[in-house]
Amino acid sequence: MRKPLVRITRKLPDATETRMMELFDARLNEDDTPFDRVRMIEAVRDAVVLVPTVTDRIDAEVVAAAGPQLKLVANFGTGVDHIDLAAAHSHGIVVTNTPGVLTEDTADLTMALILAVMRRLVEGERLVRAARWTGWAPTTLLGARLGGKRLGILGMGRIGQALAHRARGFGLSIHYHNRRRVHPEIESELEATYWESLDQMLARMDVISVNCPHTPATFHLLSARRLKLLQPHAFVVNTARGEIIDETALIQLLRERKIGGAGLDVYARAAIPAKLLALDTVVLTPHIASATLESRIAMGERVLVNIKTFIDGHSPPDRVLELPG
Repeated sequence: MRKPLVRITRKLPDATETRMMELFDARLNEDDTPFDRVRMIEAVRDAVVLVPTVTDRIDAEVVAAAGPQLKLVANFGTGVDHIDLAAAHSHGIVVTNTPGVLTEDTADLTMALILAVMRRLVEGERLVRAARWTGWAPTTLLGARLGGKRLGILGMGRIGQALAHRARGFGLSIHYHNRRRVHPEIESELEATYWESLDQMLARMDVISVNCPHTPATFHLLSARRLKLLQPHAFVVNTARGEIIDETALIQLLRERKIGGAGLDVYARAAIPAKLLALDTVVLTPHIASATLESRIAMGERVLVNIKTFIDGHSPPDRVLELPG
């Protein structure tokens, strides 16, 4: 029986690619150059399965260009906001993702950003590397203590809950806003306080962590108006999606020193604004929340399971029917 043609848009872990080659007629992206639009359309015209990543845009135009043999888009990643699900479903294309595998790693990095921005770690590191540190002084680089501070988690899903577990260990008080209130047992375990009003929570927190998915409903959820509700000493950390925050408004507040600082792993656009890069109260990382070897291999395994299950005529375990809300 002929193996199905599987096109992969980026370089994946060696173990994943080896297994892909064994199971399918896999076409790899060996030089890891991101697909441009022309190359993406070429890929969907002959592939039975497309394996994109979160930076590939699979919109209605790309879906419309697909050949009738394209039956599955097996996303290498959890977020699917880059895929036009309605267009895919209307063309009979199944979409899958890789939920759960990056929870712990994303929570780790979120906690690291909270620590880094509150304790001014990057500022200190730059001072030492520039040979401008002249020794210990009582008032140099005074940061903020974590213990006793209020952490407001925006999105209490898997990652939000994993973050809450970590934050409690540092003595942070856990608060959250979510589309739906979590089960009382989870609230009790995390000693978490639910805020039905996002506005009211924002105005009372010392740290805000963005951990919700990007959907039409969460685009600029932290709008200019809402960002202005933050206390002058508050910190914002985002390891979810850049589009959830009005980046222009955030930069303005940071430049005016109207909030304490920010830790960002994601951005509204690929080109990070120069005004953001120039700020010393911001810790910036290059979208590495899930960048551990363990996480990437686990993501690859989920992709393989989804493809193999689908090819064998069964419903894949991680089928996505709608954008998470």
